[in-house]
Amino acid sequence: MKDGQGTGGPRKDNPAGRDEQPLPQMREQHRREEKLARTLGEAEKRKVRARKRREESIWFGLGTFGLVGWSVAIPTLIGLALGIWLDSAVPLDFSWTLTLLFAGIIMGCINAWYWISRERDEIHADLEDRQEDEDGD
Repeated sequence: MKDGQGTGGPRKDNPAGRDEQPLPQMREQHRREEKLARTLGEAEKRKVRARKRREESIWFGLGTFGLVGWSVAIPTLIGLALGIWLDSAVPLDFSWTLTLLFAGIIMGCINAWYWISRERDEIHADLEDRQEDEDGD
C-alpha cells in the first residue's frame, strides 16, 4: 500500500486528513445506499408475499383440479346411492335414482362453482396486493 492509503493517514485528495468526503462522493455514496435499501426492501416484500401465498406449483393445480372433481363426484355418488336405496324401499312411478343423480350433479356443480370462485377471488386479491406494492415503491 502506498503511504496514506488505508492506514489512517491523510488522504491524497484531502490533504488536511479530515474524515469528511467531498460533496460529490457523499452524494454518490448516498445514492448507492438508497439503491441498496430499495433493493433490500423489494426483496423483503417478495419474501413476505411468497410466505403469504400458497405453493402454486403443478401439484397445487392438480390439487385444485382434484378438489373440483371430488366436489362434483361426492354429491353425485351420494345422490346415486340414496336413489338406488329409495327405489328399492319406496317404489313409485318415477325413478328416485335418476332424480337424485341429477340433484347430486346439480349440487356438485354448485359446490365446484363455489370453490373456483373462491380461488379466483384469492388470485385477484393477490394481484391487487402486487399492484399496490409496485405502485407504493
